[in-house]
Amino acid sequence: MENQTQAILVADIGGTNARFALARPGTTARPELAGIEQLATADYASLKDAAEAYLQQQKSGTRPQRAVFAVASAVTGDAIKITNNPWSFSIARLGADLGLQLEIINDFTAMACVLPVLVPGDLQAIGDVAPRAAAGGRRCYAVVGPGTGLGVGGVIVEGGRSVVIQSEGGHVGFAPGTPYEIELLRVLLPRFGRVSAERLVSGIGMVNLHDAVRAVEGLTAQTLTPAQIGDNAAADPGGAGAKTLQVFAELLGAFAGDVALAFGAWDGVFLPGGVTQKLLPWIAAGGFRRRFEDKGRHAAILRAIPTQVITHPQAGLLGAAVQACA
Repeated sequence: MENQTQAILVADIGGTNARFALARPGTTARPELAGIEQLATADYASLKDAAEAYLQQQKSGTRPQRAVFAVASAVTGDAIKITNNPWSFSIARLGADLGLQLEIINDFTAMACVLPVLVPGDLQAIGDVAPRAAAGGRRCYAVVGPGTGLGVGGVIVEGGRSVVIQSEGGHVGFAPGTPYEIELLRVLLPRFGRVSAERLVSGIGMVNLHDAVRAVEGLTAQTLTPAQIGDNAAADPGGAGAKTLQVFAELLGAFAGDVALAFGAWDGVFLPGGVTQKLLPWIAAGGFRRRFEDKGRHAAILRAIPTQVITHPQAGLLGAAVQACA
């Protein structure tokens, strides 16, 4: 970095991984990131420990004085509890402990910030609906991010500003749309009592979905990790692993369509996250878009909405950097 005093520590904190980088303004509206590192949250007792470990690794001289962390949690006050990992903290105390002027934003606020600086190479369209060119006036998008959990947000762009509508939409009730999905619900309902969308459409949910698929198919129980399910799908296209990923993509499409209807996101739906990137071939295969559009009397509206996967490998960090450099 040309001037380390300009460096701002940015982070993207999820359930499984904590990503850190040093950001500074670029020559365009898109900031520059350096020193990108990914740390496993399970390896650190607290966010303070992970952030300190990252800063200790940097050999660039002057310690940053400011930081913006995007977190997978509602940000409604000083007390923060990360969803799907045990970290919790006080914003004021964490900033003081790290010696930083610290700003905490929701991870979907970071997604709202990143949308205006993405370029075509950062996106892959799903389906035949062409993404709409940015124009004046008010536009509304939805962001649906399956990661360790299932994040949902709305983004309103008006007058050159992006405003995020935070939500806990991933925890709405799962709505089966086929007889097969009804059978999946029959398996999962006794286990959870209430089955939310996140119970099936997320990294954690993929494990639950695989368990339910095996039960519906009359197979013996075999609890696998998401990576193992993917390996099995590649090795046996007719097996339970492949069936799980096919159903997962369809459920993601159906849920994303519901979110578009809920937010009035007629200008597009964006899918960030490592899970969507890893499942891109399954999402692009057709089931996602078919179920996205399958909304009965509102099918014509959904057919006109573009859907895009964010393929930028560090979209959350970049969004936090946009917020930091604004």
